[in-house]
Amino acid sequence: MSEIRLVHEYPYPPATVWLALTDPALMRFWMVAARPEGFGAAVGTRFKFIGKPQFGWNGIVLGEVLESRAPSLLRYSWVADEGDAMVVTYRLEPHGGGTRFTFEHTGFTGVGGLLLSKAVMTPIRKTMFGVNLPALLADLDEDGKLRSGSTLRPQFQEGP
Repeated sequence: MSEIRLVHEYPYPPATVWLALTDPALMRFWMVAARPEGFGAAVGTRFKFIGKPQFGWNGIVLGEVLESRAPSLLRYSWVADEGDAMVVTYRLEPHGGGTRFTFEHTGFTGVGGLLLSKAVMTPIRKTMFGVNLPALLADLDEDGKLRSGSTLRPQFQEGP
C-alpha cells in the first residue's frame, strides 16, 4: 500500500491555517484539480470534489468527514470512480510561532495506486500545500478574508 505524506510549516496560527483549509470559499484558491461542493468540517458531512473528467477519472471524488477537531485535526474519506475508500488527514499543531501542517493521503493499493500516488497525486499536493496555500495565507487579513487588492484567483477553472 502506498501513501502521500507531506509536512509544511507556515508562519500563521493554526486557526488561520484551519480556516484556509476548510472554508469552501478559500479552498478554491489552493485546490488545483477540483472545486469543493457541499464541503463542511463537521463530522458526517458528505461532500464532493468536482474536477474535469479525464482518462481514468470521472471527475468526481466523494467524501465524508470522519473526524474533526478544529483547529488541529480533519480526517475524511476519499472515493473516486467507485474505487476503494481512501483516507485524507490534515494535522495542524502549533510550532515556532506558526503551524506545522501534516497532510496524509492513505489507501492507495496495487501498482495502479502506487503510480497514482507518486506520479499524479504527489506533484499536485506539493503545489497545493507548498505553493498555493502559502500564497493564500499571505493574502488573508486578520478576519480570514482576502485582502483588498488581492490578485489571487481560484486555481481550478471549469469549462473548456
